[in-house]
Amino acid sequence: MTDLTTAMTGLGRRARAAASALRQAPADARTRALTLLSEKLGAAQDDLLAANARDVEAARANGMSEALLDRLTLTPARVAGMVEAVAVIAAVPDPLGVETQRWTPANGLDIARVRTPIGVLGVIYESRPNVTADAAALCIRSGNAAILRCGSDCLQSSLAIAGVVAEALSEAGLPADAVQLVDTPDRAAVGLMLGGLDGAIDVIVPRGGKSLVARVQAEARTAVLSHLEGLNHTYLHRAADPDAARAIAVNAKMRRTSVCGATETLLVDRAAAESLLPAVAADLIAAGCELRGDEAARALVPEMTPATEADWTTEYLAPILAVRVVDDLDAATDHIARYGSGHTEAIVTADVEAAERFAAQVDSAIVLVNASTQFADGGEFGFGGEIGISTNRLHARGPVGAEQLTTYKYVVRGQGQIRP
Repeated sequence: MTDLTTAMTGLGRRARAAASALRQAPADARTRALTLLSEKLGAAQDDLLAANARDVEAARANGMSEALLDRLTLTPARVAGMVEAVAVIAAVPDPLGVETQRWTPANGLDIARVRTPIGVLGVIYESRPNVTADAAALCIRSGNAAILRCGSDCLQSSLAIAGVVAEALSEAGLPADAVQLVDTPDRAAVGLMLGGLDGAIDVIVPRGGKSLVARVQAEARTAVLSHLEGLNHTYLHRAADPDAARAIAVNAKMRRTSVCGATETLLVDRAAAESLLPAVAADLIAAGCELRGDEAARALVPEMTPATEADWTTEYLAPILAVRVVDDLDAATDHIARYGSGHTEAIVTADVEAAERFAAQVDSAIVLVNASTQFADGGEFGFGGEIGISTNRLHARGPVGAEQLTTYKYVVRGQGQIRP
């Protein structure tokens, strides 16, 4: 443990020094590093796939489920997706040094609020190798140094990707220590990161399942940027277009059931339940979704199994959907306020006034009108990618891209003023 503590503390020290250099580097150097990273990831495809094959073989031997193996596995198409994601982040305007506001108060001082990096981010994630590239790219774009700790199942894949990141940084004239990967599967490394590495880490970003995020939120001794779970709702208002309701409900649940933006509860307006719900339910069942409904929903769709109180508070991340018939818009927003996690909610309606009232009443990080909750994604927001979705009420909220990984400082210019 002493050796690990020494190694991790050294990682933090080097990250802090690299953060200073990265913050002061010109924007075009960060852009060049990202462009090189995109190119080098593509060129290293065979090496990345070989490293990943070792991870997959070991995981399969350890009994990993097929669903988790799929999450772990890299393919040529997925490597190409990483390459494209980094290229898009390279094209995002550099956020550093941007004046977000400037004014002159009565004392004559010229005051500017300017974006600046947070400093050093500790990113803790599970067995998704692509997160290594995504997190590295977003930290480089935002001028933050990063200490990455991946799941042990994807360590070989992540080490290969991290090696490419180091090459790109060095070739661009930036410190390779700006992005460092914890190279041991020892779980004690996570605890050391949560302790802040002697003040080296400014913010912890967990990206993974509920148990990982809960541990980070409970144990971290530094700021945390995260969401615990995505208990997301889609509400079919009485004025919903039937075709839109069917398409959005199915996409919101079934496009990818394992993502945090998937809808977990469908709320249906009582005034339109008889006309809307049977067709929507039929589409969902045909797509392979299990429905768990309240008494009113089951009266219209007998194939549903009875919902329990636990169904309103469960993030399934599976083809299971809770369904409730509600009296009106206020009842829908009351349900969301009681059971939701503040992540993403949607309304389907042709009534503009109802849509605006829903948007005003719902206090979640993302509120959608006539669109699928699966759009809860930084790439879909035009951020070029995300390091995660935040349900925090301070600093960043919603998809966390490069701009959201900055803070600000005030630059005050005077002409010799002294305060009376």
